[in-house]
Amino acid sequence: MKINPVRGTHDLFGEEINKFNKVVAEVKSASQKFGFNELITPIFESSILFKKPLGEQSDVVLKEMYTFNDRNEDEITLRPEYTTPMIRAAISNGLLNNLPAKFFGTGQMFRRERPQKGRYRQFYQAGVELLGYEEGLSELEMISMVISINLELNINNSIIKINHLGDKETKEKFCKSLKKYLEPHTSNLDKKDIDRLNKNPLRILDSKNTNTQNILKKAPKISDFISDEASNLLNTIQNTYPDNKIEIDHSLVRGLDYYTGFVFEAISENLGAQDSYLGGGRYDQLFEDLGGKSLPAIGMAIGIERLSYIANNEHLESTLVSFIILSDKIEEKAYKIAHNLRSINSSVDI
Repeated sequence: MKINPVRGTHDLFGEEINKFNKVVAEVKSASQKFGFNELITPIFESSILFKKPLGEQSDVVLKEMYTFNDRNEDEITLRPEYTTPMIRAAISNGLLNNLPAKFFGTGQMFRRERPQKGRYRQFYQAGVELLGYEEGLSELEMISMVISINLELNINNSIIKINHLGDKETKEKFCKSLKKYLEPHTSNLDKKDIDRLNKNPLRILDSKNTNTQNILKKAPKISDFISDEASNLLNTIQNTYPDNKIEIDHSLVRGLDYYTGFVFEAISENLGAQDSYLGGGRYDQLFEDLGGKSLPAIGMAIGIERLSYIANNEHLESTLVSFIILSDKIEEKAYKIAHNLRSINSSVDI
């Protein structure tokens, strides 16, 4: 019997794992350069941690989470994303006594999605969180870090998309207006988009249906609802990094409900239809939703497999010294030389 890996999972070996490790090392290095402290959380958490913050009607909660009851009948979920576990860990361990705080971590996530290029059901992600930072400079810091990662991995065809969703009240007003516009068009929407319209109208902006996108061309725009300060922030980010491809995209939304205010993602055409390899935004309400005090925050998630797929291969290659012993009379001396080479951080294959 031939036993294959479960659909949506993959084995890492050979050149692929070498490249994967290099990408993880670069992301960790960038995080440390920007003053983030590493924080690793458990691979599973209580299900309640994810259900409300991610959106009880979101695709992640309804269709994609790997959830089970343990022997005590406690409902457990394999983490589908990193932000909520990090916030839980910061609250649980009293890491918010000295604010602002910066944390990053890397690890495995689990979502039962349709496998695609660079997208798996068990996948690796880096989470980067800035806690206690008001809107303004923290957005510039996040985009600066994205640019730094792109440079370190020699990703030269990236586009960074940015948008602003306004505060909670702005989102509600916009969703109400969007729903009112779309309701007469429901006969032309597919089932998935009708579900989005009824449960979370904002998510319909992310529809991949061509017909839906044509209908949305004359729909209300979030740009008509956000404040002047929010619009100015988007322009400031563009003007601060003029040598990078930064686009204001008012149709950009994030797939999780806890995002409010500034949102962003980086995309690459090399990934196909699902072209984003990192994304994030502001989540100022999340701490209160998880039982903590009110605290502004912003973060992003970085898909390691996706980043590995588009990173420049030559940039990540390492040097290997092949050491050939031609005679057993010099074996002892040869091994001493090889030992010394390895001690100064050279890779040696005897």
